[in-house]
Amino acid sequence: MSREYSSKKIKAALDATRGNATKTRQMVIAQAMADPKLLQELVKPHMVGIVAHAVSRVMSGKTEPEVMVQPEGNDEGKDSFGLDILKTIADGDTTQFGQEAFGRPLKKQGVSQSHIDAIQQMIKKSKGE
Repeated sequence: MSREYSSKKIKAALDATRGNATKTRQMVIAQAMADPKLLQELVKPHMVGIVAHAVSRVMSGKTEPEVMVQPEGNDEGKDSFGLDILKTIADGDTTQFGQEAFGRPLKKQGVSQSHIDAIQQMIKKSKGE
């Protein structure tokens, strides 16, 4: 069996979703649930791995597949995490590579007294004093 049928279905889904990979995957999954030929073409190359996983799951005593559960509650944490990173980068207070343990070095305001003294000594020497 060639994979032409599944390729045509995927291309049609890509056209319908304007190239959005996530929406295309969702559409193809929904179509595969209703179309045995599409499901068979999609699954056939992966059948050995699917069966191996199912056999090991049954042998370990886990008859039901594990379902990932999203914790209920605030979704603010997900959205604010990326925003916090962007704010930190935009502020310019990011840690520099190699100085992670020390944090970003603080810039000194103005010129230090030792710097002023060194410049005055250079001026005196250049004048011959």
